Amino acid sequence: MHYRKLGNSDLNVAEISLGSWLTYGAGVDAQQAIACVRTALDIGINFIDTANIYGRGTAESFLGEALNGVARSSYVLATKLFFPMTETDKGLSASQIRKQLDDSLKRLRTDYIDLYQCHRYDPETPLEETMKALTEAVNSGKVRYVGFSEWPADKIQAAINMPGVVRFVSSQPQYSMLWRQPEKDVIPLCAKNGISQIVWSPLAQGILTGKYLPGQTLPADSRATSASMGYFFRKELLQDHVLQSVQNLLPIAKELNLSITQLALAWVLREPNVASAIIGATKPEQVKENAGAAGKKLSPDIIKRIDAILAPALAKAA
Repeated sequence: MHYRKLGNSDLNVAEISLGSWLTYGAGVDAQQAIACVRTALDIGINFIDTANIYGRGTAESFLGEALNGVARSSYVLATKLFFPMTETDKGLSASQIRKQLDDSLKRLRTDYIDLYQCHRYDPETPLEETMKALTEAVNSGKVRYVGFSEWPADKIQAAINMPGVVRFVSSQPQYSMLWRQPEKDVIPLCAKNGISQIVWSPLAQGILTGKYLPGQTLPADSRATSASMGYFFRKELLQDHVLQSVQNLLPIAKELNLSITQLALAWVLREPNVASAIIGATKPEQVKENAGAAGKKLSPDIIKRIDAILAPALAKAA
């Protein structure tokens, strides 16, 4: 496994990390999910990402059980807060940060979170209140570092400009060959300020695995057809011109002795500001295959060829 420094922190995280959105504690059989976690740890994936909202606590509870007995210093644990856990428990107020942090610690069976992330920006809470509460969390020892997910650039800048508060070390945006919006302003801003990207959906919810074929029935065991995991699936990605563009990447992947999946992950990791790509594996074999993308380098010529092939898909899918 290859590792990268996470922003202005002392954390070194695996280039491929294990996520739990829609999978662990919910869409995947418990024993199979445990096998995924154990496989990830065995091959050197030391970064595990979750959130309190995933299964409304069930993903955190699952990880607390799955990681029980594993040396706490051997892995980097990240979770998030913002989305409603109840009708009244939501957002990034100081009281919610205190409450949701303690609840997450209990479910995860740990004394501290390595990376505590604001799952979205909270327009109903003053940014200063949020940042002071995050600073308190770090000073308490319950949190080592803080990050955010899908914040707009102006709010990121406002947090950077605020004096006397803890500094963000990570950003978690959606980013893939088919979703490149962070390149416009978030990545450049973060790169200038010691904030790394930890990207979610680097395989565009499985589209970039190549298993979805144009003009054919969707695979029965796929996320797109899953009752428990397909709710948030972006249906526009299933258009034939998008799926055909992905299939057209096969010759490049074969040339590099990679699967399309590994090619897609290597493409994300070509960006220096990306510290890790989060995978949502449902089988141990997927964990191993995805991990094979770590350390792979793509030449400028390969990147240009990829861009040319995906141009028709990018015009509509993104």
